[in-house]
This record gives sequence, C-alpha cells and structure tokens, in this order.
Amino acid sequence: MNAILDFFEQMPVWMKAGWVIFCITLFWILEGNYSLFTKPYRKWRHARTNLILLIFVLLINTVFGLATAGIFSWLGDNNFGLLNLVDWPVAAELILAILVLDLIAQYGVHYLLHQVPWMWRLHLVHHSDKHVDATSGTRHHPFDFLIREIFALIAVVITGMPISFYFFYRILTIFFTYWTHANLRLPLKLDKGLSWVFVTPNMHKFHHHYQLPWTDSNYGNMFAIWDRLFGTFVYGNPQEIQYGVDIADHRPDEDLAVQLKLPFDSGVKSKGSRS
Repeated sequence: MNAILDFFEQMPVWMKAGWVIFCITLFWILEGNYSLFTKPYRKWRHARTNLILLIFVLLINTVFGLATAGIFSWLGDNNFGLLNLVDWPVAAELILAILVLDLIAQYGVHYLLHQVPWMWRLHLVHHSDKHVDATSGTRHHPFDFLIREIFALIAVVITGMPISFYFFYRILTIFFTYWTHANLRLPLKLDKGLSWVFVTPNMHKFHHHYQLPWTDSNYGNMFAIWDRLFGTFVYGNPQEIQYGVDIADHRPDEDLAVQLKLPFDSGVKSKGSRS
C-alpha cells in the first residue's frame, strides 16, 4: 500500500495531465458507441467551450498546488488533524480521508453551490450546458472551481492527511467526474445497482435536468451514500431528462464570453425566482 501511495505522491505533472486526457478520451469514445441520448449536436464545438474552461481549471489547480504544498508542510510539522489522533492501518486511514474529502470537497460544497444564491450564480455555468457529455465534467466558471479548491483544502486540514492520500483521491475524482458526465447508456439494472454506493451516469444526469426538484438533488461525485443519507437522492426515468437550467436557458451555452459573464448577468433571474 505504501508503495502505491508513494507512486501517487511522486507522480509527475505530465502523468497527471495525461490521466485527464485519457479519461476524457476514453469516455468520449465510449459515449460515441453507447449513448444515453442520441440527439444530434455539434460535438466538437460543444467540446471547445468546455475544454477552454478546463484550461482555467488546470491553471487554478496549478496555483493551488503551491498553497497545498505549504499546508501539507504545516500539517506535517504540527501533527494537526483527525488522522493524527488515531493509529490505524494505512488502508483504513486512506478510506477515512477519502470519505471526508468526498463529503466536504464534493457533496458539501456542491450542496452549498446550489443553496447559497451568490454561489448558485457562479455554478450556473456548469448547469447551462444543454448537451451534457464527458467534456462537461470540468465545465466550471473559474470562481466556482476556486470555491471547490478552498473546500478541498479545508478537508485536508480537518483530516491532517498526508499528501499522498490527497493525490490518490484527486486521481479517483478525475475518473468519476468524466464517468458521471459521459453520455453513457448502461443497463438500467446495473446503473441502479451501482448507485447504491457510487455515483453513476444516470444518477448524475437527473442533477442536470433543467428544472427543480431534480436540479437540487444527487450532489455526490464519487459516493452516492451522502445523497441517500441526507435525503437528496433521486432516481426517475432517464428519458424525462432535459439538460440546461430554467433560469438561463435563453443564454447561448457554447459562447465562452457569455458563460464567463453569466454569473454577473442581470438578465438572469435570481435563485429565489426559480420555478
């Protein structure tokens, strides 16, 4: 186990970037052959907008990498965090760290992005996508992603985890991010069965439905247990899903400039006006 974690801790930047490219490419190919929805759209033009937003995400990741290194150094020097209060096997501590990260840095912050009005306006960019596919996974307004990174660091401080745990988790989240957004058609029984524990493509697509109450549900990224535990889990008929978001459907979702300005667009109704 230690050797595996050492690998992730020492993984070079080019390999991490390669993992992102691999996951996008893998699910791009799979969704082309096993599509949940076959409605035609300009796939490459759609991807261009989302991939440019991905570049912003990667740049923020790079900047936060410096802050992250400083925090891990401080944690190591001060023995701060929950994991420093226990002496468990490495595998058990890793599982605890992953669960806390997934709860705070994914489910928790995602819930707030929907419930806090000014945060919701930033998150609109992710939901304005009218053709959700693999490239939609990292379609985030830069300020939206900045908030997510801050919550990830909060989870790191709470647990006091080693940096190898954090890198291992990030590799897992990349896979799940593209897996859950991919336009994939799984056998219904398989998708439903997996969704008892993990977030699945169908499960997450209900979250991208254009109207409440489905929009405010299924917040998880890796584990579905949080949505089940906190009463935010839904699973309906996938054929009823319509992508987009009701209060911004009148804005072009493939225009990068429009999307970057969307949170500050006075023509877009507020959270309280949602139907």
